[in-house]
Amino acid sequence: MATYLDNILASHRAAAAEDRRPLEALIEQAKAMPPAVAASPALSAGENLAVIAEVKRASPSKGLLHANLDPARLARIYGSAGAAMVSVLTDEVFFQGSEADLRAVRSAFAGPILRKDFTVSPADVCDARLMGADVVLLIAAALDDAELADFAALASEVGLTALVETHDEAEVARAVEVADASLIGVNQRDLVTFQVDTARAVRVAAGIPDDVVAVAESGITGPGDARTLADAGYHAVLVGEHLVTSADPALAAAALAVPRRG
Repeated sequence: MATYLDNILASHRAAAAEDRRPLEALIEQAKAMPPAVAASPALSAGENLAVIAEVKRASPSKGLLHANLDPARLARIYGSAGAAMVSVLTDEVFFQGSEADLRAVRSAFAGPILRKDFTVSPADVCDARLMGADVVLLIAAALDDAELADFAALASEVGLTALVETHDEAEVARAVEVADASLIGVNQRDLVTFQVDTARAVRVAAGIPDDVVAVAESGITGPGDARTLADAGYHAVLVGEHLVTSADPALAAAALAVPRRG
């Protein structure tokens, strides 16, 4: 029986196979973009836990999260609350996002922006830069070692930072050894079942090198969760559903910026 991840990846790989754009031209266009905003300093420089606030319309498991979401308005709200980065879902089929959402956020937020999508081809990497993102997501579970290494190298070539998303210690090791990742995320959501294990990030934290910026993702519902993750050594949290469904997303985002451990 196909899982959520199987279906999503099959859809994205089929679309990539239909993409006939010359890769060399895409790379040159991406390299000609204005310099990207540096992500790692934005997430690690402060004394408090950095918040990556997400623009997320829907999810495969929960359906619609926010009717009539205005990406630019939400990005401005996140910025006013001190968010260090904004993440934008651009997957259309499964998350109801779009490139237009990211471009709208780019017009409203000066800090680094993550294109949150299922990167399965070199063109996907280039497209992240071309639509105005500063960070591209590489999901270790979705890529083999050759793809992970190649996409990370291409991201660097076109000026992007790669956020390598992991789920366990073995994937953290791949992120370091294969992708030479400077930014590693630990997603507490199982991409096979889409269930959240709120203890996963704490368990995996010890395997992330000290010189890597560590990001905890999914299942974060308030300052108590943020405090646990800050104590585990994380520099940042990526939060979507909790913020987009909040009656006051600015207050909810600001509450997550708890002091990091010394």
